[in-house]
Amino acid sequence: MAHHPGPLIIGIDPGSRITGYGLIRQERGRLHFVSCGVIRPDAKLAFADRLHEIYKGICQVMEQYRPDQMAIEDVFVAVNPRSALKLGHARGVLLLAGKTQGLPIGEYTPRTVKQSVAGHGQAEKGQMQHVVRLLLKLSGTPSEDAADALAVAICHAHHSGGRPLP
Repeated sequence: MAHHPGPLIIGIDPGSRITGYGLIRQERGRLHFVSCGVIRPDAKLAFADRLHEIYKGICQVMEQYRPDQMAIEDVFVAVNPRSALKLGHARGVLLLAGKTQGLPIGEYTPRTVKQSVAGHGQAEKGQMQHVVRLLLKLSGTPSEDAADALAVAICHAHHSGGRPLP
């Protein structure tokens, strides 16, 4: 009987300045690191152009790796409504990219991601980086945004149990 690899999950930590992404494969109850990085549009660009850069960047990643599922962090209530609105726009183009690629999408609150990965919903960024590094047996520490994206993918793997989303 042929072995079929488990689902390849892309996790995304949305941002209008920096968007993190992380890819993991879930196989036989284990999580395997595939890749991670950030999309950082030029801050001098107009906002609509930055959104376009984020869209193009995540589409390139998706076309390169061909993930089976996508997980994205949900918008948190920011102190600054303008920041929350910009984050919402970035999430919108990222969701569009996932749907354009035909991916089922899971959405998780920051608290759910932290509880799922670190065991409590108040974990700090540095703690999340450390836990992600341990869980995925990484030789180095990913950037905060890439670690957050990997955490979203790990959270999704825990919640989906490797099953395809509807």
